[in-house]
Amino acid sequence: MPTTGCTGSPSATAADTGARIGLVRLLRGGGFRRLLAVRFTTQWADGVFQAALGGAVLFNPERQADPLAVAAGLAVLLLPYSLIGPFAGALIDRWDRRRVLLGANLVRGALVVVVSAVVMSGGAGLALYLPALAVAGVSRFVLAALSVALPHVVKRQHLVGANTFAVTAGAATSALGGATAIGLRELVGAGDAGSGTVTLLATAGSLAAAVLAAGFGRGRLGPDRTDGRSSTVGSVLHGFADGARATISTPSVAASFLALGTHRLAFGVSTLLSLLLFRYAFTDAGPLRAGMTGLGEAIVLAAAGLGTAALVTPWAVRRWGRPRTVRTALLVATTTQLAVAALLSLPAVMIAAFVLGLTGQVVKLCADAAVQGEVGDEVLGRVFALYDIVFNVGYVLAVATAALLSPPDGMAPGLLAAAASLYVLGLLGHELQLRRLRT
Repeated sequence: MPTTGCTGSPSATAADTGARIGLVRLLRGGGFRRLLAVRFTTQWADGVFQAALGGAVLFNPERQADPLAVAAGLAVLLLPYSLIGPFAGALIDRWDRRRVLLGANLVRGALVVVVSAVVMSGGAGLALYLPALAVAGVSRFVLAALSVALPHVVKRQHLVGANTFAVTAGAATSALGGATAIGLRELVGAGDAGSGTVTLLATAGSLAAAVLAAGFGRGRLGPDRTDGRSSTVGSVLHGFADGARATISTPSVAASFLALGTHRLAFGVSTLLSLLLFRYAFTDAGPLRAGMTGLGEAIVLAAAGLGTAALVTPWAVRRWGRPRTVRTALLVATTTQLAVAALLSLPAVMIAAFVLGLTGQVVKLCADAAVQGEVGDEVLGRVFALYDIVFNVGYVLAVATAALLSPPDGMAPGLLAAAASLYVLGLLGHELQLRRLRT
C-alpha cells in the first residue's frame, strides 16, 4: 500500500494534483465552506485564548511566574487534547455532531467569560486553571467533531486534499488569533485588567462558530451509525489496546513513533526554557525582541520551519528514502540543540526555533506517512488516538520535568544538552526498530 505525503511516487503526485483540483470544486460547496467557517472561527478563538492565557500567566507584570507556574499553564492548554480526546471521539460517534458543534461552542464561550473574570480579579492557581482546563477540554470536543464531520460534506475522493487544507488553514487561523491577542494586549495593557479583556475576546469566535454550526440541518454531519458498544470507557480502552498492538507489530511505525516521541520530549524541554528566557533573561538584540513580542517572533520562525518542512520532506524522501530522512532530521536537531546549549543567546534561540520547527515537522510528516500507509484502515483511527495520547502527554511530562530542574530565569545549558541527548536516543530507537524490519 503506498504511503501518503512522504512517498514522492508518481501515484502520490497524481493524487496530490487531483486533491488540489478537487479542493477548488469543494470550495464552491456550501457544506464544506460552512464547516471551514466553523473551524476558522473556532481555531481563531483558540489562538486568542491560548495567547491571552499565556500572557496572563507569564508576561503579566503584576505576576511573577516561576517555572512550575509556566509548566502548569502549558499543561492546562495541552493535556485535555490527550486525556479528553479519546472519550470525545467515542461520544461524538454517538451524538449528533451539529449539536456538538453548537452546544460545545456556547459552553466554551461561557467558560471563557469565567476565565476572563478570574484573570481580571487577579485569581491564580486552581481558581484559574480549572476553568481554563474546561475551556481546552470543550475545544477538544469541537475539533474532534469538525474532523469526523468532514466526510459528510466532502466526497471520499477529495478527503485528503480537503483535510490537508482545513487543518493547515485552521492552524494558520489559530496563529492569527494569537497575533490578534498579542496586538490587543499592547493596546489595553499587560496587567490583570488588560489580560482579562483580551481573554474575553475569545468569546466572539465561539459565538460566531455556534451561529455557523446552527446552519447545518439536523443529522447532516452524522453519525450514520455507532460502534455498537454500550460503554464509552470500554470503547476507549479497547481502542488503546488495538492501537498498541498495531503499532508494535509494525516495525516501521514503531520506529517512527520512537523518533517523533523523543522529539516531543526534547521540544518540551526547549519550550519551557525558551519561555523563561524570553520572560526573564533575554534583552532586545537589534531587530530581535525579548518578552512576549520576541516570543511572537520565535513562533513566526517556528511556523516558517513547519512550512519549509512541507516543501523539503517530499524531496528528501524521494532522494534518500524515509528512514534516512528521519535520521538526518534527528541529527540536525541534535546539533542545533547542542549549539543553543553552548551559546544560550537570543539569536541562537531564534535560529533554533526555525530549525527545530523544520526538523520536528519532517519527522512528524514521515511518521504520519508510516501510520497512514502501513497500518490497516480498520485500526487506523485507534493508532492515531494512541499517537495523540503518547506524544502530547510526553510533551507535558517533559515540560514539568524541566520546570522542576530549571532555574527561574531558564539559564540551564545542562538541560538543553540533555534535550540533545534525547534526540540521540530517538535515533538509536529508530534504528533498532528498523533492524527488526530487516530480520
